[in-house]
Amino acid sequence: MLAAAGVLSAAALSGCGNDTSDRYESGYVSGDGVTTEIAPDQRTEPLEFSGTTYDGEEFSAADQRGEVLVVNVWYASCPPCRKEAPELQKIHEDYADQGVRFVGVNVRDSEGPARAFEENYGITYPSMPDQDAQIMYELRGQVAPNAVPSTLVLDREGRVAARISGAADPSVLRSMLDGVLAE
Repeated sequence: MLAAAGVLSAAALSGCGNDTSDRYESGYVSGDGVTTEIAPDQRTEPLEFSGTTYDGEEFSAADQRGEVLVVNVWYASCPPCRKEAPELQKIHEDYADQGVRFVGVNVRDSEGPARAFEENYGITYPSMPDQDAQIMYELRGQVAPNAVPSTLVLDREGRVAARISGAADPSVLRSMLDGVLAE
């Protein structure tokens, strides 16, 4: 009887294995791929967050006012984070002279794994550790705590103009940036 129950359980579990493969991997829940663009007259107050980068530099969203800021929430062992990293770096390079700044918010890693990730993927923009979730608390309502990676585009006033929940599609992020830069 126990053997029959085991076979039935295995059969039941195998039937649902593929249903969530795009969202569940390596013990985390990825973002669902939803993108949102917010019209200027519908945007909320500017985001206020700050921290110390892995390079020991102080970073404040308020200091970025007047520039467009891309905020990417990530961690090193997140497969979609690894997939999007080279494209984010390329977009960072392509848009830097247009007044677009990037900052990463690492929600899990200590300095060693974070720096190894950045070196491996050639990331040159700063990232801040947020293991205590202080920055994520400031981003509440804008980034779901379990949706990693997530990317926000802040307008020149520091307000959320667009968001991507899940790995950033490069063409979508570029389109979002072009729209905010044209404002």
